[in-house]
Order: sequence, then structure tokens, then C-alpha cells
Amino acid sequence: MTPCGPIQNNLSKFVLQFALKFAAIAFLATSTFAQNTPKYDAATETKLKASVEELKLVPPTGGKPVAYLLTKSGPDAVQIFLCPKSFLDAMGAEFKAGDEIQVTGSKVKQDGADLILAREVVKAGDTLTLRFKDGKPAW
Repeated sequence: MTPCGPIQNNLSKFVLQFALKFAAIAFLATSTFAQNTPKYDAATETKLKASVEELKLVPPTGGKPVAYLLTKSGPDAVQIFLCPKSFLDAMGAEFKAGDEIQVTGSKVKQDGADLILAREVVKAGDTLTLRFKDGKPAW
């Protein structure tokens, strides 16, 4: 016997409303982050050597996570935006605390903080290309 009637109809409406609200919130959060992503500027391109402190994901759950590194370059802490996590996974690249890297990227500001948009990351002699020379994403 299949349940039907007012209880089943109300439950179906509730589930549908919840799903639509969740989808709308996820879409807005993803598009807000995408709008706040700074543009690559070849005029501010720099190279630096750094030690990885941590690989972070934004947003950490839900949506499409974007990977960035918290690093130390001398006494300075530097945030390095990499790429969508799915691209990092597809390339088979991994970063862990203590990894020594060399980064080529554009120094930009986002929400008042300094950030480097990585174009290339060299780790243990292997080069991970994230952007083309004109700054357009490889993903």
C-alpha cells in the first residue's frame, strides 16, 4: 500500500520547497565567490619561494571548492590562490605542510588582503601550470 493523501502531499511540498531553497542558496554563494575573484594582472607578476603551511578549500563544504595555499616566504605569510579543487585533483597535485615550492603569479588584493593568483607552481622539480602566460585559467 502506497501512502497518499494530505500527509504525503504536504511532505512532498516541504521536500520540494527545501530543495529549491537549498539550490538557490548554493547558487548565490557560488556566484558571490566567483564575482569576488580578482583578475590576473601580468603587470604585477612575481616569483617567490615559499614553504607550504596548509592547503585550504573555500567553501570548505558544499558548492565547488577552490584550493589555495597558506605559505611562509621568509617571515611573511602569503596566501596563494591555486584553482578549483577538481582541477587540482585531476592534475594529481598534492600539497602538504612543509613542502617547498616556487610560485609564479600575479600579486593582487582581495577584500583588502594581499593574495597571489598562481600561474605556475614548481614543487620538487615538477611544474604545475594553472594559468596560461596571458593569465587565463587552464581549467
